Amino acid sequence: MAKTLSSALTNNFLGHAPTWYKQAIIFFLIINPILFLTVGPYITGWILIIEFIFTLAMALKCYPLQPGGLLAIEAVAIGMTSAEQVKVEVFHNFPVILLLMFMVAGIYFMKDLLLFIFTKILLGIRSKTFLSLLFCFVSAVMSAFLDALTVTAVLITVAVGFYSVFHKIASGKKFHHDHDHGQDDEVYEYHRADLDQFRSFLRSLIMHGAVGTALGGVCTQVGEPQNLLISQEAGWNFIEFVIVMAPVTMPVLAAGLLTCMFLEKTKWFGYGAELPESVRNVLEDFAAEEDAKRSLNDKAALVIQAVAGLILVAALALHLAEVGLIGLMIIVLLTAFNGVIDEHKIGHAFEEALPFTALLVVFFVIVAVIEAQHLFKPITNFVLSLDVSAQAPALFAANGVLSMISDNVFVATVYIKEVKAALTAGDISREHFNALAVAINTGTNLPSVATPNGQAAFLFLLTSAVAPLIRLSYGKMVFMALPYTLVLGSVGMACVIMFI
Repeated sequence: MAKTLSSALTNNFLGHAPTWYKQAIIFFLIINPILFLTVGPYITGWILIIEFIFTLAMALKCYPLQPGGLLAIEAVAIGMTSAEQVKVEVFHNFPVILLLMFMVAGIYFMKDLLLFIFTKILLGIRSKTFLSLLFCFVSAVMSAFLDALTVTAVLITVAVGFYSVFHKIASGKKFHHDHDHGQDDEVYEYHRADLDQFRSFLRSLIMHGAVGTALGGVCTQVGEPQNLLISQEAGWNFIEFVIVMAPVTMPVLAAGLLTCMFLEKTKWFGYGAELPESVRNVLEDFAAEEDAKRSLNDKAALVIQAVAGLILVAALALHLAEVGLIGLMIIVLLTAFNGVIDEHKIGHAFEEALPFTALLVVFFVIVAVIEAQHLFKPITNFVLSLDVSAQAPALFAANGVLSMISDNVFVATVYIKEVKAALTAGDISREHFNALAVAINTGTNLPSVATPNGQAAFLFLLTSAVAPLIRLSYGKMVFMALPYTLVLGSVGMACVIMFI
């Protein structure tokens, strides 16, 4: 207990975060205005990016919303960007915010069906290599036609479901008992080794799936938000986009799937963990008990969820509305026809996504700083000053590196506008514009798997409820993504050089 008001304020600042972490954030907040006045906004802007990345890297020490939010508020206060520019960035990305608010909640109401389907898959496939390949490939296909965040939400829901089932039994509870699977205090000692292996098993599966969202997302006009922007600037329809990108995306997809198999066989970089037999037995017992006690009402609920799933896929594939609005439709359908009419029960569905939504808006403040201070402008000028034959590979590399530390949607937006301006001014030909557009799309989508900063789906995974459960930290995520980063980046670059 604090004995003075000052010690109480110190204890309350960032809660249970380590003292050294609190001191680091305070240091950042003190030094930034000084740097802004002494070395100028440009250098301070890059330092701010590094500080924000630090808060993301320490996500398991303290949720990044609070420390990152303090840095963002200070950036606006000292004039590194304006509240109006932040509003512009937020409104520009409002479809992503809608998606997080409603689509993730919609997936929550499908968790019974998802757990049922994936339990059958998990128990029916004993080969970890084939199971991993299936997760990666299915995630890629779904992301090509749906949205990476939606697919990631499915992966998170499934992983949390599996984990909670075994954790409950490992703690001496029955399937129907209430239990906090976020605490290991009650886990029996002889179950701890299996629990750790199960965490490793789930980590590898969910990372394969997350990379799969990038492999598929780069392929189509609707796979990632920046793809749609690029296709609009280039005047490509869905089929044209797929064909133009295929010389890069198809070899990369094949290389990514081969990498998945290689990692499972070699067990390198934290992959290859098998499902413990004790966990398999628990999941089999759980599946049998769920099947035995499933009432007609429960079966009807699964049917409704399956129908809603088909409606979801069709609506997203045909782009009948904004993704977030489709998610709201799914919430209405699943709650109306499955009898969930209590506002408190509905409220639980939003607990997972809304903290991340708030964090994403904070991220948009950092993006506003990048744009206000033109942090990427020197790189753009350098690339466009190169020989024409070197511009596409250089643009791929520049977009890749910048997407690792910033938002790939923003990076693509900046560069496609610059390239379109060059085309409009007559500085480059239409054919060269097409080549640069391919380099921008693939450069922002592929190397960005290196860090959670680059892709919203990866950041969502890092800050989700499943990350602390399976011990998926920022550093662990970067380490496990490293082989994919090297393969996707190098194969993508080679294809850009040879075919574009």
